[in-house]
Amino acid sequence: MDHLRPATSASVTIRLARTSELRAIAAIEREAAQRFLETHQAWIAQDPPAPEGLLAERLEAGGLWVAILPDDRPVAAIRFRPLEAVLYIEQLDVLPKFSGRRLGAGLLDKAGSLAGAAALEALVLSTFRDIPWNAPWYSRIGFEVIEVLPAALDDIRRENLARGLDESRRVFMRREVNHPLAGRADQTGPSPPDW
Repeated sequence: MDHLRPATSASVTIRLARTSELRAIAAIEREAAQRFLETHQAWIAQDPPAPEGLLAERLEAGGLWVAILPDDRPVAAIRFRPLEAVLYIEQLDVLPKFSGRRLGAGLLDKAGSLAGAAALEALVLSTFRDIPWNAPWYSRIGFEVIEVLPAALDDIRRENLARGLDESRRVFMRREVNHPLAGRADQTGPSPPDW
């Protein structure tokens, strides 16, 4: 039964995803979305995960990373892309039974270290303002609400509206790559992508 016990962050490794893991990453996104069933955004639980083609694109560009258990099984994933002078976090998912173990924070820290190495200024994302594991959680780890959206983020806001997201309930947030609450992600591993 030990193999069923959730891991601690000490037994988890963060690394670039592999092509063979794209379906597992989509499954993580689908399962993580089930947490929304208990909120006013329950429809998100039925929203399909990112298409495999998009995941493959991000992987090819170096923007798809996973947190894995010692058995090499992904339990969390982050997807991002450069956007002007920042790294835009498109998706961050942790399997619910592994929440509360800083896996999401670790993935964000890795994205931040990659962004810094690529001379990008900050991590930026869009999230729900009142879902506890969304904006309130991001605030606790150093993200701040962006009051005035630059054109590139306004374009993303319009994409979100087209997807059916209620932007009145959402905020864009930013954390500088050198923010004091950014963790000390492992600096070893592959070089940052050539953005």
